[in-house]
Amino acid sequence: MIFDTWFGKSLFFCLIAAKPESIIVSVEQQHAGRFSRMYLLNVFTDLLQFRASVGSLNLIFKNLSMDRVKIELEYIFRASPAMLYQFFTQPANLIRWFCDEVDIKEDDYTFFWEGAPEEAELVDDIEEERLRFAWKEADDPAEYFEYRMFKSPVTGETILEITDYCDDDEVEEIKQLWNNQIEKLRRAIGG
Repeated sequence: MIFDTWFGKSLFFCLIAAKPESIIVSVEQQHAGRFSRMYLLNVFTDLLQFRASVGSLNLIFKNLSMDRVKIELEYIFRASPAMLYQFFTQPANLIRWFCDEVDIKEDDYTFFWEGAPEEAELVDDIEEERLRFAWKEADDPAEYFEYRMFKSPVTGETILEITDYCDDDEVEEIKQLWNNQIEKLRRAIGG
């Protein structure tokens, strides 16, 4: 590929901001006679392929620079906090509503969705009240997902509060994901 040459390396950093077509025209004008037309055509082809890759990288960089937001959701259950707690901590119950498979070793949880593992550490556990997990590969160590459960003093129903984090352009998608998961939990728990 052209980027293995001194010429290509000098163009590498220009590619992010410039269009390959304009670079080729510029090179052709400035270096007439130094490079054959076929060589420049190969350069152009390489640049177009690279530009497609740069487009993908730009999308990745854009996603990396997204603002992260905290979302808080609340659900009402007839089941007791003790029953909910079991569905958040026992593998046989977790696979009924949250993940496809789970491996728990002390405070380390490995959740599997469609064969892909995601590791979390249980960082806070107040039995029948609160569970807080931190994703091991999270970019921000301050982010977590948390379940809080308590009895409403007015209705006697159990309130489940969920806290999670996501990119600012994914809020509705993540809320819908949690709504779907909670529906599965309701069916598994019976209310």
